Amino acid sequence: MHFVAHLSPVQLRMTDHDGPRVLKFRQAGFAYAHVAILYEAAAYAMWRRNVLPGTTLGPAWLWLVLGALVAAAVFYALYFRHSVWVARVVWALHGLRLPTLVRGAFFAEASAVMTPTFYLFAIVVVVVNLWMLARAGWNV
Repeated sequence: MHFVAHLSPVQLRMTDHDGPRVLKFRQAGFAYAHVAILYEAAAYAMWRRNVLPGTTLGPAWLWLVLGALVAAAVFYALYFRHSVWVARVVWALHGLRLPTLVRGAFFAEASAVMTPTFYLFAIVVVVVNLWMLARAGWNV
């Protein structure tokens, strides 16, 4: 009996040498996807409760759709294309979120709409995402 495995294009490109590298990009892609889902869900919930900051650059639903498209593009670049530069750029951009999150978690004003717990959870999520992106972007 002859067994023929059906492999995806990604699996066909894999060798023993680049297996751990591919795994790092896949993990980074899924970590980013989970962060994006959490951000989209939080933004949607905030929008529905009228606590999402307003903008003159279009309605909130448009930004939710654009955010989902960007998240899909980043996931594709990490998971399928194994783009070191996308991992590094997203790592840098996500690192820029930390000062705002720290301010909300530890130095929130009394009139703040969101609780410090929201920001603490976001710090944990962002740091885990930074870790996965750094593994893919620099530990190749």
